[in-house]
Amino acid sequence: MAPAEAAADPLPSGAPAAVCRHCGAPAPAGAAFCCPGCAAAHELIQGLGLDAYYDRRCLDPAVAPLIPDPEEIEADLSALVRPDGTEPDGTARWRLDLMVEGISCAACVWLIERLLARHPAVRQGRVNMTTRRLAVVWVGRAEDAAAILAPLRRVGYRLAPYDPGRLGAATRAHEKTLLKAMAVAGFAAANIMLFSVSVWFGVDMDPATRDLMHWVSALIAVPAVGYAIRPFAGPAVAGLKGGRMTMDLPITLAVLLATAMSLWELATHGAHVYFDSAVSLLFFLLIGRFLDSRARGRARATAEQLLTLNAGTVTVLAEDGSRRQLLPERVTPGMTVLLAAGQRAGVDGRVVAGRAHLDDSLISGETVPRPVGPGDAVHAGTLALDGALTLSVAAAGEDTLLAEIVRLMETAEQGRARYVALADRVARLYAPVVHLLGLLTFLGWWGLGGLGWQPALLNGIAVLIVTCPCALGLAVPAVQVMASGRLLKGGVLLKSATALERLATVDTVVLDKTGTLTLGRPTLREDGVDPGVVARAAALAAASRHPLARALAAARPQVAPAPEVREVPGAGLVAGQGAGGPGGERRLGSRAHVGVADARPAEGPELWFAEPGWPAVRFTFTDPLRPDAPAVIAGLKARGLAVEMLSGDRPETVARIAAEAGIEVFQGGLTPAGKTARLAELAARGHRVLMVGDGLNDAPALAAAHVSLSPTSAADLSQTAADAVFQGRRLAPVLEALAVARRADRLVRQNIGLSFTYNALTVPLAVAGLVTPLVAALAMSASSVVVILNALRLGRTRRLDPGPGAG
Repeated sequence: MAPAEAAADPLPSGAPAAVCRHCGAPAPAGAAFCCPGCAAAHELIQGLGLDAYYDRRCLDPAVAPLIPDPEEIEADLSALVRPDGTEPDGTARWRLDLMVEGISCAACVWLIERLLARHPAVRQGRVNMTTRRLAVVWVGRAEDAAAILAPLRRVGYRLAPYDPGRLGAATRAHEKTLLKAMAVAGFAAANIMLFSVSVWFGVDMDPATRDLMHWVSALIAVPAVGYAIRPFAGPAVAGLKGGRMTMDLPITLAVLLATAMSLWELATHGAHVYFDSAVSLLFFLLIGRFLDSRARGRARATAEQLLTLNAGTVTVLAEDGSRRQLLPERVTPGMTVLLAAGQRAGVDGRVVAGRAHLDDSLISGETVPRPVGPGDAVHAGTLALDGALTLSVAAAGEDTLLAEIVRLMETAEQGRARYVALADRVARLYAPVVHLLGLLTFLGWWGLGGLGWQPALLNGIAVLIVTCPCALGLAVPAVQVMASGRLLKGGVLLKSATALERLATVDTVVLDKTGTLTLGRPTLREDGVDPGVVARAAALAAASRHPLARALAAARPQVAPAPEVREVPGAGLVAGQGAGGPGGERRLGSRAHVGVADARPAEGPELWFAEPGWPAVRFTFTDPLRPDAPAVIAGLKARGLAVEMLSGDRPETVARIAAEAGIEVFQGGLTPAGKTARLAELAARGHRVLMVGDGLNDAPALAAAHVSLSPTSAADLSQTAADAVFQGRRLAPVLEALAVARRADRLVRQNIGLSFTYNALTVPLAVAGLVTPLVAALAMSASSVVVILNALRLGRTRRLDPGPGAG
């Protein structure tokens, strides 16, 4: 049966009549498949004897349907193929790592691996369902990659380059190093402890047996210390080379001193060695370091996920109509690209042709699919759900909004806030102070306390260990990265490292009107206007890109554009045929353009429409509130915040919007200088103001406020003067940012308090000789773990819901 015929093959009785056998998408009534591509894919799977896939699979509605595209252009993957050694007979072996889109369950993994295994040259084909990474190894030629992967494309899976550098390879490599060192230290500590316990509780153990136990402990401890101390010794040595002492230096000294003293005791047949303390210290310290790295990794996971969205290839349409696949970095502005249904955009651009719904939840935070058509903006990383689009490229690679979002995230994490600066100052003072304290403890117990040099040195080592400010060093960054990660998931991007601290102290919120409380785009008001007139005017408006004309055309999207429409720049539109008969003209535009002598002042944005034989009609427009604005304003007031609105619009319009939003204090007709003056007045009264504006004419006010937020969509984020930006159609991120900031501030204070309390309790005990190095290691590591776990609470806090109307 030919694929084209199979697409119309009726389903057997009892089968769902409107579901495609292959992809599960809706199919024409009475047909087995939704398209010839699915019919061909089904035939291929059956022909290879892999039809068990359909019995095993579990379709995930969140994953785009597995619909093959017969016209898909194969990407040139030769640049991604790398050598992987040779076979015993000398045949070259090659490897290719790709990302697979379309995987919905374990059955997909089974099918992909079976399809690859059918090729005689393939030596390995493995898929990781979690990361969607496909690793293929084959023998022969590098050019064979296209033929090997062809069955996957024919079935409907979409392949994209896998870039491990974009997936936090450096972070994972560091965590892998920590994990290996932790495993070595843990294994060594457990075994050394067995011999230590034997010595501690051995009854009448002779010195020779005790020395044997110590020698075995040394054989385990010395290599383990040499390997596991690298994460601390490396930064300590680098700091000394740079002329500074880091927190890793006393840790390194404490471990090396304990090990060296134990080797001295071993060489002199001493009764006590401390290999167990040195190795256990490393083990517990590595646990804290690993947990810290994982906490930071969780906060960066969303940013890394955003980067993977831009990892696919882009279908570029040439002037002669041919198509080719390019990596996003090789696409230049001005090119025309195709975005098929189920694909993610690899560039920023504007729609030239086609209509679709876009899922841009990971970019804007908006969960409702956004309809787009000609002229609308599309950003890299967004997913086309149900239609194909032709885009004109505006930005690619590092110039896209997606790349800007990740840069903002990194900038916010790398900055230094007030609490971070406090922790840094304490850490800088810590090294010389703690070394001096450890030395004084040693000299005091040795010279004044009457102890031998070994017990005195142990007390000094315990001071070095117990006073490590690891908990203080983690107190602020751990909370900051968790807060940044949570806000990023909600569509809030921090641009300033101090934004969280300043947001936590806000007591007054000042909002702009246009583009902030409102959506910033006009909507036609049809009160008292004949629907037929609206339709005829919309037919003319469809020929213009003017914002008001677009709003009028959007009111009647089903109306076909009028023929022979020409645009008069700065005036309006003219159609050659009118309703009044042949030769008449219809005009849409300003009063002067349509010839209206109306003395009434314009109450807002307006268009006039005139056609022969009928009086001119005025269309008025309004800028609607954001869907959740009233609920968010009520939420701000409920939290004890004063709310004001400042706008440059007409006072009567401002009053109407304020009443709809529930704002009692407002001013209209303000210039940018007027807004800045009002903020200065509030600041003089002792108020700490959050300014929320669109970042254009509000830039002076945004810069003058105590802290500022700006909504943004197509505008370049770097052009705003705000400390943070939020995306989407909702105003709820403002409420979320304030709540997260206050919660983060409490957690930072708690962590700093825990750190100082720990040191206030343990340092005197260590100086008094009441803490052994092993107990000091346990206490210090426990304090770091407690601080990290406290910071992780921020990520588990329930997200705020402003209430009904927040949609």
